[in-house]
Amino acid sequence: MTKLDEIIDAVKSKHVYIQTHDFPDPDAIASAYGMQVLLKSRGIDSTICYKGRIDRYSTSKMVQFLGIKMEKLEDMEERNILHESDEVILVDSQKGNSNIVDMVGDEIICIDHHPETPGKYIYRVKDIRPQYGACATIIAEYFLENNVDINGNVATAFTYAIRIDTAGLVRGICKRDIEILSELYDKTDYDMIKLLENSVIYREDLKIYSRAIENISIYDNVSFAYVGPECPESLIAQICDFTLQLVESEFSVVYSLKKDGVKLSIRSERKDLDAGRIVQKALKGIGSGGGHAEMAGGFIPFGRMNAEEAINIVKDRFISVLHLSVTE
Repeated sequence: MTKLDEIIDAVKSKHVYIQTHDFPDPDAIASAYGMQVLLKSRGIDSTICYKGRIDRYSTSKMVQFLGIKMEKLEDMEERNILHESDEVILVDSQKGNSNIVDMVGDEIICIDHHPETPGKYIYRVKDIRPQYGACATIIAEYFLENNVDINGNVATAFTYAIRIDTAGLVRGICKRDIEILSELYDKTDYDMIKLLENSVIYREDLKIYSRAIENISIYDNVSFAYVGPECPESLIAQICDFTLQLVESEFSVVYSLKKDGVKLSIRSERKDLDAGRIVQKALKGIGSGGGHAEMAGGFIPFGRMNAEEAINIVKDRFISVLHLSVTE
């Protein structure tokens, strides 16, 4: 029995919801899209859903060009179409993560490439492979293992997702990611990939980059940059990748004030500085975080703190955990 067979056996209804993490990126969208096509091949209908919005221009173009249909949870809730008995498949995220809302329904299946979330979370089927560079690689394997045809749109979505999540095949990638890209090559529209990869920054984003540059501080090769209030989540991550390119920066923390707390993105290029573990330690007791050794995220809810206190505590926590010198 393949993993896809296990998943199909676990689904008891004729329709399921496929939920991505909030503010979905190309990997989450491609994984959900691929899963939808697989389910359809086995006679199961599905709806892809998410909370928040699709931040990046290139990601919204990916959805448009490939004809991927996605529903906002907010719109679905207004229409009162969700029920506790609905079955939900999570892709590119897990129960208990700070980046996914607990939607109405029963999360029966989890497919993800991030380290397993601490806690006793139960699924009928789970397939969590943190050694993989992208969740799309896992879904692509389902196609190949079960001899399900991969059409051009699905192949292009998978290829774009793997390239983006591994920062152009240099971050967190494994041999299987490369093998899958090779399998997808003949069916992938690389003209579309080129178009998407060249459309990543809005003109107004440059102001946020400027703010990050003005606010950046570096302690012992660890950089911190506050990018101001309500920065799009995808842009926080994008700027974190940008600041890590500094010669002086080997570990980067970028954060933005949100209406209910502070959102963080963390990047590391040093094997001895595990971003996922470090953010968990830094936010212990005040927030939540996690991720891979090279790429992680976190969130600090206001709770008893006000906005200024929450922003200021970011540096203090990481400086303490990393034992940094306070001299720039």
